[in-house]
Amino acid sequence: MSTTAVFTVDGMSCGHCERTVSAGLAMLPGVTDVSADAPSGRVTVASAQPLDEAVVRGAVDGAGFTFVGRA
Repeated sequence: MSTTAVFTVDGMSCGHCERTVSAGLAMLPGVTDVSADAPSGRVTVASAQPLDEAVVRGAVDGAGFTFVGRA
């Protein structure tokens, strides 16, 4: 079973930003796919199980961006 969640992230302005956020989230246990879109600030994360929002926040903040919340 897989689940997908969409989050809003502030501070992404280019493809490099998208890749940085995606790489940080892809390292989380259970994450199978990440797609970041800088213009909208949305990041779609597919995972084996629902992700703890605090863990997602930590990964986004650790990558140097601002986690806003679920989109």
